[in-house]
Amino acid sequence: MATDFDRAAELKQFDETKAGVKGLLDAGLNKIPRIFIHPPETLSDLKPTPKSSGEAVVIPTIDLAGLYSPDLRPSIVDQIRNASSTFGFFQIINHGVPQKVLDDVIDSIRAFHELPSEAKSPYYQRDVGTGVSYLSNIDLFKAKAASWRDTLQIGIGPAKAAAAAENIPEVCRAAVAEWASETERLGFVLEELLSEGLGLKSERLKEATYGERRMMVGHYYPYCPQPDLTVGIKSHTDPGVLTVLLQDHIGGLQIRHGGGWVDVEPVAGALVINIGDLLQIASNDVYKSVEHRVLANGKAEARISIAVFYNPEIRDNLYGPIPELITPETPAVYGQFTYDDYITRFFNKELDGKSLPNHYRI
Repeated sequence: MATDFDRAAELKQFDETKAGVKGLLDAGLNKIPRIFIHPPETLSDLKPTPKSSGEAVVIPTIDLAGLYSPDLRPSIVDQIRNASSTFGFFQIINHGVPQKVLDDVIDSIRAFHELPSEAKSPYYQRDVGTGVSYLSNIDLFKAKAASWRDTLQIGIGPAKAAAAAENIPEVCRAAVAEWASETERLGFVLEELLSEGLGLKSERLKEATYGERRMMVGHYYPYCPQPDLTVGIKSHTDPGVLTVLLQDHIGGLQIRHGGGWVDVEPVAGALVINIGDLLQIASNDVYKSVEHRVLANGKAEARISIAVFYNPEIRDNLYGPIPELITPETPAVYGQFTYDDYITRFFNKELDGKSLPNHYRI
């Protein structure tokens, strides 16, 4: 690699354009800049891991249609517990979010990212003080290499932490409001099912405000001219309690499972659910947060995905394994900590691997 590569200067120059990765493509770029080229250890395993025998591993898809049936709910709880304990990921169908809401929020996030740069640049900032932030790579200045995506972040709950409607770009304002309402409801449903899967009362996670604060991110993965040299998002785990993800039909999401990488294939109308580090800790390692990544998009059509992160509301409360889960046979495997300390540690490192839970392990 050329010795005259001033990485810090090139990162700063890219960030100051406020045009993101989309802006590079709009400028006619047909080779990715050096700041996006990942080291060999990242690039060497970008393909899903082939299985030597048997059928390919498939992420569980769980049907919530019988959620309120006394006969069917226990089976749904068992399926969610099993998926959360093994894969850390599952997809849900018949979840109650109307297809129109899913389609509209995908279309609106695409519309925002495909606005002219001058229309988007006023939102470009690394501080989410207004509840709205458009940027490329949350860890741009900490990561070893940048990833090929742009992101719109919007605080959606609770009311005191949500972005004011007038601060949300008009092109996606109405769709985001619908999506926020639906995912608030769905988050509480999932918390109930996950609580029941731990043998706790349905309201346990909700009472502890575990998923009260919600942030949505609308990722845009445009065509990448050299997808074998970079990624869409590096391998990482989510720091919070729970993530609800809507992905379009393009694909590219993978999870680490069984020593290799498994594709999370898009399922029409489904939502992808994954366990965050904090819920792994709260469950005392019953549930697993699992490394996942997104490959760079080599297709002409941009990939859209929209995640909602559910996090605790009270930052100075102590968190750790839920006390009811601790017995002489299942002692606590984590100490207690404040969420403030926890999230500060997360944002002071790059998105990389799964190191945060181990910091608090006893």
